[in-house]
Amino acid sequence: MNAYHSFLNELINENHSTFRKFENLKWINPYQAIEYEEERDELIHSFSEKVKYEFKDTKPWINQISKGCRLCGEGEWSCLFITGRCNANIFYCPAPQDSDDLPTAQKLEFEDPRIYADFINHFGFKGCSFSGGEPLLAFDRALHFLKTIRENCSPELYIWMYTNGILASEDKFKALADAGINEVRFDIGATNYNLKGLKKAGGIIPNITVEIPAVPEELDRMKELIPQLWEAGVTNLNLHQLRLTQHNVQKIADHGYTYLHGEQPAILESELAALDIIRFVDENNLGIGVNYCNFQYKNRFQKAGYRSKVASRVFSENETVTENGFIRKIHVPVDPSVKPDANGFIETPGLFRTISADDFLKNHQQYSYAVIEYSGIILHNQKNKQPLFELLNINNEVYPFERGKPCNPIILKKEQFPRFIALLKEKGENIPDEPDLFTLWKHEKIEFGRRNYF
Repeated sequence: MNAYHSFLNELINENHSTFRKFENLKWINPYQAIEYEEERDELIHSFSEKVKYEFKDTKPWINQISKGCRLCGEGEWSCLFITGRCNANIFYCPAPQDSDDLPTAQKLEFEDPRIYADFINHFGFKGCSFSGGEPLLAFDRALHFLKTIRENCSPELYIWMYTNGILASEDKFKALADAGINEVRFDIGATNYNLKGLKKAGGIIPNITVEIPAVPEELDRMKELIPQLWEAGVTNLNLHQLRLTQHNVQKIADHGYTYLHGEQPAILESELAALDIIRFVDENNLGIGVNYCNFQYKNRFQKAGYRSKVASRVFSENETVTENGFIRKIHVPVDPSVKPDANGFIETPGLFRTISADDFLKNHQQYSYAVIEYSGIILHNQKNKQPLFELLNINNEVYPFERGKPCNPIILKKEQFPRFIALLKEKGENIPDEPDLFTLWKHEKIEFGRRNYF
């Protein structure tokens, strides 16, 4: 069994362990996987040239895609959860929504909107959004943050808000528009697909989007609604893939879905429904933009994007930020006779030196082995400071940070150097069979394309 298949088996075991109490979950079996892959591929092959693929072929879309969605995939977006409370009760909601927490972004608390604006400026984000919970439950807070960001950040910053529309009003939307909102996204699934709240934004909000999971039972209703959405001023329909979490498992398990394995379980029928809607829009020459935001895309690009943003501000000389957002160090022995010890080489100062990637590429022939080390930057609020944390100062606001270790250091033998160098130069399509090189690949590259179902 090669390293990639071993990795997938680990994901299967983790999912079964996490949800072992729920015996009624219908996990996909190998025979179903083949059958449903054929159905998926048939849908995809039916698309015309109007359907485009971006972000390593993980995100299909037609007609147009929101600027915010593009910024998300490029790692140029910060999402601020303005409140943890929600006034809807949706069976597919993946997380608890019952507490009015401080606004948070990337697990950092931001009580002061000016400090959040400084955070955006420091990292150079080109977009930000207000989510929740339900932002309209904390409307004054959201509006205050919006105004402060507009006053202190680039006028080119693209800002949008998510809402279920239950508390929608023309006055609220006028206030948001006057303060500089670019887009509002409605989860109409929270209102049983009622468009009353959404229509109140028409003619006021510059860009109106519907963003919902693709719920299989609602496929026909969604097809019927699409012309109404377009007529109401909706330019984009963003379809998420339903996923299984420990919060929603009790409600979602009753729907009889088929569960796909992955870093988190996702729902097969949701993917097929999303692709079917793209085909429907394609075949009927409808003008609305549809993009399918599946779990594989979100898990790969959203995480890598934020890791890269943070790493790019703290990495040091002879360190490299990989495509997947990790900081890479290459250590080589000062004395070729020194035997490798991946667990202790850092504790033996003077025996190793850190070299740049360029140095390694040019001079690797002279080294008998190399030790490759990865880290991921984890930012904290000041109250969570620990003695060994480094400090990042953003306009007098101090963020302690640690260098998390996603894997043990990897010892590369001289005979492995050519394969590692080839890996660095490739785009990530070729997954190594060897365990060590596979670990390197995981931290270097963002996985390409759609996985087979498993």
